[in-house]
Parts: sequence; C-alpha cells; structure tokens
Amino acid sequence: MSPRRSISSATTDAELTVLKVLWDGGPATVRELLQRLGTDWAYTTVQTLVGRLVEKGQVRADRKDIAHVFTATVARDELAHRQVDEVASSLLDGAIAPLVLRLVEKGRFTAAEIARFRALLQAAEKKARGGKS
Repeated sequence: MSPRRSISSATTDAELTVLKVLWDGGPATVRELLQRLGTDWAYTTVQTLVGRLVEKGQVRADRKDIAHVFTATVARDELAHRQVDEVASSLLDGAIAPLVLRLVEKGRFTAAEIARFRALLQAAEKKARGGKS
C-alpha cells in the first residue's frame, strides 16, 4: 500500500499565490516574483515559498547567472485535480459525491459546461448499469 500524502503537504494559500504569479506571468527570479506580488511580501518569505514549491515538485529552479529562475512545473488544472482528490480522500474518506454536489450547488456554468456534465452523468449511469444501455 502506498502512503497517502498528508493534508499538511498540500499547497498552502501563500504557495498557491506564488504559483498563480508564475502561471500568469511566466518564469521569474525571487526578485521578479516579489515585484509581481507587491509590497506586502518580504524577499525571504518569497524565497522560502518557492523553496517549498521546489521540494514539492511544483516548481523547478534553473540557475541563470547568480539568481535562480523559477518555473511552475505543475499546471493549474493538474494541481486542482490533485487537491480535489486529496480533499475527497482525506476529508471525505474517498466519497466524491458530497464534493461534486456542493460544487454544482455553488457554481455558475455555461451551456457547454452543463452539456458536458450531462454527458459525464450519462456515462456514469451506463457504467453503474454495467455498460448496458
């Protein structure tokens, strides 16, 4: 049995903020991240956060001259999938339905998204019937 990732290793809000800056603005040094983040952030805080993200494998550090350039190695959608899986696993004991129902209740969806939901539900119904029509 493989060990489950504990909730404490999940991406923190501060780490997520740094990731969003990398996703939106592309690779950056700590100093460039600090400029993008604004005046409420300390250099050492940003440095610590990108270090943690590197340890988690969500960011890569490439040496450029003296400074390191940090690049997100995880896509926004991939991280969202991982975190949803973690919540379902750790908080809901693997039950996904309560999470999905809550998200649907709170969300706003386009017609295309609703059509996709319907297709997914039809596939789930077919699977639940053992693939029979």
